[in-house]
Amino acid sequence: MKDRSDRLVRKIVIVGGGTAGWMTAAALSHRLCGLGLDITLIESAEIGTVGVGEATLPQIRYFNQALGIDETELMTATSATIKLGIQFCDWGRIGDSYFHPFGAYGDTIGPADFHHYWVRQAGRSGCEPFGNFSFPIVAAEAGKFDLPGPQNEDGPTAYSYAFQFDASLYAAFLGRFAQQRGVRRVEGKIVSAALDGENGFIRSVSLESGETFGADLFIDCSGFRGVLIEQELKTGYEDWSEFLPNNRAYAVPCEMMGPLSPYTRATAREAGWQWRIPLQHRVGNGHVYCDSYISDQDALDQLMTTLEGKPLAEPKQLFFATGKRRKMWSRNCVAIGLSGGFLEPLESTSIDLIQSGIDNLVALFPEQECAVSDADEYNRLMDAEYARIRDFLMLHYVANQREDSPMWRDFRESQMPDSLAAKIDAFKSRGLVPDFTQGLFLAPSWLSVFIGQNVMPETWDPRAGILPKQELETKLGQVSATIRKGVDAMRTHSRFIAESGAAFQPPEAGQRQ
Repeated sequence: MKDRSDRLVRKIVIVGGGTAGWMTAAALSHRLCGLGLDITLIESAEIGTVGVGEATLPQIRYFNQALGIDETELMTATSATIKLGIQFCDWGRIGDSYFHPFGAYGDTIGPADFHHYWVRQAGRSGCEPFGNFSFPIVAAEAGKFDLPGPQNEDGPTAYSYAFQFDASLYAAFLGRFAQQRGVRRVEGKIVSAALDGENGFIRSVSLESGETFGADLFIDCSGFRGVLIEQELKTGYEDWSEFLPNNRAYAVPCEMMGPLSPYTRATAREAGWQWRIPLQHRVGNGHVYCDSYISDQDALDQLMTTLEGKPLAEPKQLFFATGKRRKMWSRNCVAIGLSGGFLEPLESTSIDLIQSGIDNLVALFPEQECAVSDADEYNRLMDAEYARIRDFLMLHYVANQREDSPMWRDFRESQMPDSLAAKIDAFKSRGLVPDFTQGLFLAPSWLSVFIGQNVMPETWDPRAGILPKQELETKLGQVSATIRKGVDAMRTHSRFIAESGAAFQPPEAGQRQ
């Protein structure tokens, strides 16, 4: 076998910091530490980061665990709270409320999937709401949390959790982690790039200071601007506004007034939706909307008049078009984060898409020639992930019954991708849900939105009809009673944070954030 040592990537330049840049730097410096990589991250303090994505999905825990990061240390450094799921208010109809939980529904009570047994009983006297059969939902509603495991012996342990944290503090935390492992940070603004005349590869980038940095592999984490992947390589953008028309947002933090809830909230508004993300030291808020249905001023007024506490900063306005780059890996450049694509933060997917990009890059880590087959496979994987998330997000909009505003009526009649239409038809006709073996949003996620927004199947798995009616009622009651007993035994969310030593410790004065 030929020696590959002289063909391996040795030098990497990451363009942009923020969450995407420092997650990438931390992961590559740790997970590829044996390759002797020279990693430089270039960022400019003059260029702000979006910095409003403060809610995560359970996959972030696997990312942190792979780096050997202690969760308690992370929580104290980032003002993190626990997230058991997302509460959706007013999405199906005004007055409706449901949860998308991080865990399965029900328990095994026969050969069919649990939801078929519940669908058989739905609408009958005494049938409990579907959410009562989800441990993380009942715990979230009660404001409770304990780590899954033996300490919670009275209830199911098959649930997961994520974090709600300050994204800028998370980036700073990973920045310290990466620099301790040899990543070099350079302050500066990129003004140009030099391309190879033969193969079009990026050979170097130049800063305003006149410094030049060459590399074998460039990773574009420059945000919406796509400094390398678009401005230099011109890969093009696949616009999905026809599927997800929201194109603007305002974001603002405020004082915490209510309880420290272990979940994120998304409340549907007249022409968009509003998020609430509780951290230990403040609440993150935002209003995502479509400017075809509401003015910027009215959107801002709706946000500011519904805050629970005093604003802690001036509101920040964001502009975006949902979609993705036609190629997230082009030549010797990989776009990760907002430079690769953007899907509105309805299900907290932004950080997970960063993680997916990093994981796929590690798995397909290239040699210096950056084989086309590696790039093609990377793009195939990322394209599939973006498309699946797009479909899931769009489901929230098309599965509404609201008649109070033009936006909701228009969104309900939107032209859907064939992939989403097939999923909806399969559930309506037989109660079938997508069963992906990889990626985000498995069957429980789809169930939460379908049932939560009043989309019910016409029939159920015939195997769910085998149990006699009274036996089925008894088994369902046992499942919900077991969940309630387990939740009753848990600590409150606030008590868990205090007793686990995870209380927020603000950065010391002078420490870079």
